[in-house]
Amino acid sequence: MEVINAIGRRKSAVARVYLSEGTGKITINKKDLTEFFPSAILQYVVKQPLQLLGVEGQYDIKANLDGGGFTGQSQALRLAIARALVKVNAEDKKALKAQGFLTRDSRSVERKKPGQPKARAHFQFSKR
Repeated sequence: MEVINAIGRRKSAVARVYLSEGTGKITINKKDLTEFFPSAILQYVVKQPLQLLGVEGQYDIKANLDGGGFTGQSQALRLAIARALVKVNAEDKKALKAQGFLTRDSRSVERKKPGQPKARAHFQFSKR
């Protein structure tokens, strides 16, 4: 099997994933998964598509993560891994789509408007 690459985005985070056959090693920005994401919850989020399909120890994953915070990065990585797994085996698409792992979450921070302290908040109005 050749190396399969896929991209995932969430908020301002971008994840580029290179998936190849191997022993289940996940490397992110030249660091191990547990070193890059110390939180067990974020590690779980990243591994969700692999656990769903039961292929945890079959693929080595190298990922480049850029931008955003840790939550956005973990969700971008999940999307990229799910897309790469669909490229490997198209029959897995239905199971991944049912769990929502193939849906790009397009929500991002709304811009701040002029004359306001934040995006939607307004300065308090004073009549006198």
